[in-house]
Amino acid sequence: MKRTLSLFAAAAVAVAIAGCSEQPQTIGNTGYKADAASFQGTGKPYAAPGWKQGDKTSWEQHLKTRTQNGQNDYTKVN
Repeated sequence: MKRTLSLFAAAAVAVAIAGCSEQPQTIGNTGYKADAASFQGTGKPYAAPGWKQGDKTSWEQHLKTRTQNGQNDYTKVN
């Protein structure tokens, strides 16, 4: 009985210690291309309407429009 209880206690301690370890947080292969410019796009079909992937001027225009319409509080008030 005493041996079973000590084995159970040792197993409980081992499980508690294993639960406290930190898992590695790596990006892995998610398809994200960190070395590509933002305006190059992802090649996926869900891009913003009117924006042509790979066109830097179009990308900058969309960012400027989005900033003015969505993040500029002065245009929201008027």
